[in-house]
Amino acid sequence: MQKTHLMAATLSVLLLSSCLANKAQMGGAGGVAAGALAGQAIGRNTESTLIGAAVGGMLGYIVGNEMDKFDQQQLTRAYESAPSGQPVAWTNPDSHNQYQVIPQPAYTSANNQPCRKAEIVAVIDGKTERTYSTACRDINGQWQLQ
Repeated sequence: MQKTHLMAATLSVLLLSSCLANKAQMGGAGGVAAGALAGQAIGRNTESTLIGAAVGGMLGYIVGNEMDKFDQQQLTRAYESAPSGQPVAWTNPDSHNQYQVIPQPAYTSANNQPCRKAEIVAVIDGKTERTYSTACRDINGQWQLQ
């Protein structure tokens, strides 16, 4: 029972911190959502969902924190022009981190904005991390991570 409370607290902290607008926290928020879905699909109970959310949030935070301006430009390019299901890969010339983004088909959000989800596989300091993100076009036509 104590483990469930700890996971609920962790999930709450991650969700509340996702209200802030830095790239690590946005990655964490996407990781929480993807991890919760994966945990529920695998374990089919609340504890699995919370564990999945916590793990996904940490991985998403790590990936988001490591992306710099160059990486954000590459990610935007993938959202903008990559065919659905086709990987876009690059290596950051400064950090030497490697990224592969697999965008999904575009859809229209409840706010009538064009959006796309993507799977991001990153190799940071030799460790492979996988997370999921969603970006929607803002009123200026720019892709913004959700």
